[in-house]
Amino acid sequence: MSHDAHSIFEERKDQVLRKGEKPYRMTCDKDSLAGAVSQRACVFCGSRVVLYPIADAVHLVHGPIGCAAYTWDIRGALSSGPELHRLSFSTDLQEKDVIFGGEEKLTKALVELIDRHDPKAAFVYSTCIVGIIGDDLEAVCRKVAREKNIPVIPVQSEGFKGNKRAGYHAACKAMFQLVGTGDIQGLSPLSINILGDFNLAGEIWIIREYFQRMGIRVIANITGDGRVDDLRRAHGAALNVVQCAGSTMDLAQMMEEKFGIPSLRVSYFGVEDMAESLYSVARFFENHDPQIMERTRQLVRDELSILYPRLQEYRKALTGKKAAIYVGGAFKAFSLVKAFRLLGMSVVLVGSQTGTEQDYRELHEITDDGTIIVDDSNPLELSSFLKEKDVDIFVGGVKERPIAYKLGVGFCDHNHERKEPLEGFIGMLNFAREVHTSVMSPVWRFVPRRTRALGAAGLMG
Repeated sequence: MSHDAHSIFEERKDQVLRKGEKPYRMTCDKDSLAGAVSQRACVFCGSRVVLYPIADAVHLVHGPIGCAAYTWDIRGALSSGPELHRLSFSTDLQEKDVIFGGEEKLTKALVELIDRHDPKAAFVYSTCIVGIIGDDLEAVCRKVAREKNIPVIPVQSEGFKGNKRAGYHAACKAMFQLVGTGDIQGLSPLSINILGDFNLAGEIWIIREYFQRMGIRVIANITGDGRVDDLRRAHGAALNVVQCAGSTMDLAQMMEEKFGIPSLRVSYFGVEDMAESLYSVARFFENHDPQIMERTRQLVRDELSILYPRLQEYRKALTGKKAAIYVGGAFKAFSLVKAFRLLGMSVVLVGSQTGTEQDYRELHEITDDGTIIVDDSNPLELSSFLKEKDVDIFVGGVKERPIAYKLGVGFCDHNHERKEPLEGFIGMLNFAREVHTSVMSPVWRFVPRRTRALGAAGLMG
């Protein structure tokens, strides 16, 4: 099949790159092509995935019930305490509300929820229909905040305003209204905020434990296992450690501009990136604590002494196998390319929903010739590329799973719904085990793409 056959939509040619065929050129961060059934979500969804894990706040979706249903429990974000975030509240706007306005309904819903649940704050999400009918979310929120004496924060996340990245920005603007409103007396000079980790399968607890062993205190989790009061005093931290740069880098930049807090971009996936993330934080604090680097090196040595022997067993079986990656944030793609390389596997397709030009340039540098790099893909393209490259495993999220299974390809969930931690050194072991179990399963001998190949080989013989 020719390469032209894989350019499903002419208008998307600049968003697909085959490394080595042409000089680097990549277009990204543009609205999805109408009719392409993009894998990317809307502005509202982008804001929800960032704010949702703040566990002691009310999250009220002002819009039709479908918006709340779509994003109910959208992240597998675990909480060590309250679980108010897991209740997906909605004003359930109907035709009458569209005609006469939904502000009265919103006010009543907020008052009832605050009286019933006594939250630390309330986030009110705007949806497409609210942007069309013109409800004044800010006025309603100000009024209820005065009456109930808690922060009531509008999230300007009308779905049609842009793409998922615009939702991230709306969420950061909403959170920033809390930052700087709390007491920061007595905070340690060796303190950080963890940004961009959502505590899927309890992963933020693993990372916090690493920092604790290094002698560092975490002020705020932003937003996995998050708390409103921690956000309010997040400006007292010495450093922001930012993982999912796409979702929370805007907040880090706002905090740097207003409070002078520097930030570091990190990734907790894979051995190489996990270790370097800890080392980079240790280097930042070396002037305050000369022993911190040695503690960090000892931590990494202890973890790798357990991890490496077991990884080598998986590597023997997986060497030469092929992987494809399509994730939400490009930061995961960098780490996954390195993680597969550590397992002896080659990445033949890599893409993301929200990558930037810099992200794709970096992916271009670390991938092999022939690798397909794609921005904001769709099911037709992904199916086409997976068949062309004959991959052994596809790493993605909930929307990619059916594509893999329909094609008879192994799948690894690396997104919101996973139940096993994949961050940290233990996470790399879990990832290797899952990849090995999936790729080496005997079931793949019986899927159509394999049986056709075996049949053809038999005829030739």
